[in-house]
Amino acid sequence: MAGTGRLTTHVLDTTHGTPARGMRIDLFFVHGDHTHHLVESYTNADGRLDQPLLEGEHFQLGEFEIAFHVGQYFSRLGVELEHPFLDVVPVRFTTSEHMHYHVPLLVSPFGYSTYRGS
Repeated sequence: MAGTGRLTTHVLDTTHGTPARGMRIDLFFVHGDHTHHLVESYTNADGRLDQPLLEGEHFQLGEFEIAFHVGQYFSRLGVELEHPFLDVVPVRFTTSEHMHYHVPLLVSPFGYSTYRGS
């Protein structure tokens, strides 16, 4: 079944009630106590990426981390905080089957949630 999986994400800005346009996202493959950078991308107007983070022959099983650069995103929007709470939100997860994995993020300057989407 190699080549049939894919990894996608999207980000919703719960402070403004909109998709998080222009947020930087980095994908890492986790190797024990270190990581290997695979992809850097930015969300589009819908808060999604124009292409999956991984798909087809580039998709693999293992442990991954998506780093959502939320501090940079809110700063760019002019959300001024005396003491910013969140900067980079790391979401670490494991792919164990060749299928579609969707990892969305709901975020505000003070909190976030994620889940395995569809």
